[in-house]
Amino acid sequence: MKKTRLDARQLRHRRIRKKVFGSSERPRLSVYFSNKHIYAQLINDEEGRTLACASTMEKAFSEIKPNIDGAAKIGEALAIRALEKNIHKVVFDRGGFLYHGKVKALADSAREKGLEF
Repeated sequence: MKKTRLDARQLRHRRIRKKVFGSSERPRLSVYFSNKHIYAQLINDEEGRTLACASTMEKAFSEIKPNIDGAAKIGEALAIRALEKNIHKVVFDRGGFLYHGKVKALADSAREKGLEF
């Protein structure tokens, strides 16, 4: 059976999740990209709770396209929400996606707004 791109991404994500774990002091910044939307959230894996999130599903970001510019705007929004909740350090979980393009844009914009990872 031939491995699809989705299978390869899910395999990479499982490999990453073995090492990356979010806590209350340093939550996990998880990203996911579908064809229509961008999702990012800060997760405390100890409690299984989402501390902050931002996505293009929200009315405020409904006009954002799922491209590099849109990813940067979602990263900024998530960083602002995290800083409001006094979260400064995170662990980055790229969700099995390769670290370039949208993933890199989201991470860089979150770093510029003050998140450390």
